[in-house]
Amino acid sequence: MGAQLRVYKQKISTAQTTKKITKAMELIAASRIQKAMARVRASAPFARAVTRAVSAVATHSNTDHPLTTAREVKSSAIVIFASDRGLAGAFNSQIMREGLELATLLQSQGKEVTYYLVGRKAVAFFQFRRIKSEAEWTGDTDTPEFRFAEQISGTLLEAFERGSEQGGVDEIHLVYNRFVSMMTQTPETVRLLPLEVVEASESQGDVQAFPLYEFEPDAATVLDALLPVYIQSRIFNALLQSSAAKHAATQKAMKSASDNADKLITDYTRLRNNARQAEITQQIAEIVGGADALSSAK
Repeated sequence: MGAQLRVYKQKISTAQTTKKITKAMELIAASRIQKAMARVRASAPFARAVTRAVSAVATHSNTDHPLTTAREVKSSAIVIFASDRGLAGAFNSQIMREGLELATLLQSQGKEVTYYLVGRKAVAFFQFRRIKSEAEWTGDTDTPEFRFAEQISGTLLEAFERGSEQGGVDEIHLVYNRFVSMMTQTPETVRLLPLEVVEASESQGDVQAFPLYEFEPDAATVLDALLPVYIQSRIFNALLQSSAAKHAATQKAMKSASDNADKLITDYTRLRNNARQAEITQQIAEIVGGADALSSAK
């Protein structure tokens, strides 16, 4: 009985230590979520302004730009945004599944798929399955900086401009987790390039009217300057959304782990009390039996 009590005490101590760790990680993730969401909100005005400027130039000019001109698609790039760290529940697994499902769809359309990976978990996932990737970026997914988005966009733009005929790609898709709420993070798939310029019809009453523009020096040069910035802002937004979603997933996973630790502590405490009660009962029985034996001997 004494050995069993020691085992239960050790298990209770282990569960309590685990609960302290998971509770601390939950609080850290909660504080990081607020900072991540503040960064998402801070980047929104710039992203809207760039999108508005690109839409205006593309709509009010007849310039055929390589980034907006449709081409025959033979090769597609999929950029998967994962995290550098784990302990985030299904955050990484669901984005991997989404990326592979997109790859299967594109391959069924006769397109060759090339992977670009962001985050150590994505790199480890593809290396374990021996799936080749074209480029990898790690080490800056928790608090992404804009220079990180510049590096990714530079590589993607260079591959897109080369095209499939020269070993590049003809279209680029982004796959990342979008932050919806503290409890919900959903996989998002966005085609980044080529850009789709949708012109609104005049019959729509709520359409925002753009003012008349004069382009200096010309529309093509303006697009050359704006479109790379637009691509960088879209990739940076995906990084920020993925970061916020990861912290929310970590908080949810750590809360679940803390609750499970509480349940284990309760169960092991009950088992320890039962074992202790059984030990006391056995000791009382032995004392009574000894007393009866002594009285019978007299």
